[in-house]
Amino acid sequence: MRVVSLVPSLTEAVALTRPEVLVGATDWCAHPAGLDVARVGGSKYPDLARVLALRPDLVLLNEEENRRADAEALLAAGVPVRVTFPRTVPEALTELADLAGALGATAEPDWLVAARRAWAALPEPGALRRAVVPVWRRPWVVLGSRTFAGDVLRRLGVANLYAEHAERYPRPDLAELRARRPELVVLPDEPYRFTADDGPESFPEVPCALVSGRHLTWYGPSLAEAPALLAAQLAPPG
Repeated sequence: MRVVSLVPSLTEAVALTRPEVLVGATDWCAHPAGLDVARVGGSKYPDLARVLALRPDLVLLNEEENRRADAEALLAAGVPVRVTFPRTVPEALTELADLAGALGATAEPDWLVAARRAWAALPEPGALRRAVVPVWRRPWVVLGSRTFAGDVLRRLGVANLYAEHAERYPRPDLAELRARRPELVVLPDEPYRFTADDGPESFPEVPCALVSGRHLTWYGPSLAEAPALLAAQLAPPG
């Protein structure tokens, strides 16, 4: 089997499950460290000629990260594709188990077993902290409805104030974000790299939590570490 992954989290999943089948990945696939496979451009605009030159038996895509046109072009060229789109942690764990099976794994990989245990061990959250979760600025873009990251946060005791919005990624202005009176602002370091000096200043007097975007939004081996790491990053100071 020869697999090309156009989804960074799935690249990591394949590399830690059956590394010998992974022959190509995007320029943004940075995990695991030292990954040595052919690079085929970005997730949104991959070089399909390079993908096809790798003679893949399967190309991995995500409905949100990749373009439908690329999936259709690969199918037209006779290349099977597998499209993922989990919106909750249980959906992600199921899709990852299905992927491991499709790769020929005879048992669930250790990282997936660890991820299941880590999320199952979480206590039911009590009172939820009301939060806004920007993922970009200039313009501001926040998590909206039916997002994987929103489900991750809810399981960790954080309620996304835009969870019922009609859009998955609304673009409210800063005045509207402040008017929602959040108890917390969650600032991930990807896709926009929020830092202590870039983001919190826009929300004076509101606690801000700087969190790992990889652990908030990726569905793959990072899910095993995500509950403990994110809980620590979201914890109130002191």
